[in-house]
Amino acid sequence: MKPVAVVFDLFGTLLEIASLREAAAAVTPQPDAFVATWREKQLGYAFAATIMEMHEDFDVMTDYALAYAAAKHGIALDAAARQSLVDAWQRVRAYDDVGPVLLDLQARDVRCAVLTNGTPATSAAALANAGIAQHIDVTLSVESAGAFKPDRRVYELVTKHYGAPAGRFVFVTSNGWDATGAAAFGMRVAWCNRNGMPTETFGPPPAWTLRDLSELKAIVDAS
Repeated sequence: MKPVAVVFDLFGTLLEIASLREAAAAVTPQPDAFVATWREKQLGYAFAATIMEMHEDFDVMTDYALAYAAAKHGIALDAAARQSLVDAWQRVRAYDDVGPVLLDLQARDVRCAVLTNGTPATSAAALANAGIAQHIDVTLSVESAGAFKPDRRVYELVTKHYGAPAGRFVFVTSNGWDATGAAAFGMRVAWCNRNGMPTETFGPPPAWTLRDLSELKAIVDAS
């Protein structure tokens, strides 16, 4: 049965977080390590905020995590540098396989949605700057749920928006914990395992594991 929509995670799935190294290189000689710390702490704070019921938006979490990464790596950042780095999330590049996949799905009348931890403004800017906004049917932000993924209230944004049950959607993410969360909610999950990571050992597994998004067409056709 044709899915109601293919729903994509944004940062790390459609957009390449590693491309932040260009902005980070302005403040550190070790941009890759810095970005890795920044991302790890950004997600850690988001998880903690949801568990503690102390929700603040993802831009704020990004700034908190940036301050931590700077301290860990011994970097002094003034207010302007901090804001410039936070804003760099609006200019993250799309992976090379993203444009062709979205074009193919759009040509076959398959709706493509985004479900993201990002704020509406940052997500909209990031999609536009990456040149892929025109292929997205709707962008759903966790801000409407007041919690971050993998809280089930976030995945409910998709079913409520489209008025269809979870099993009618294909959810695509490169994050193992996000794949687990969506699968536990009942979505059919395609885990885009670009980096050859082990499958998560907790929670339900994804329905499919992809090496990259070019394999998504066959999955959508089969579903």
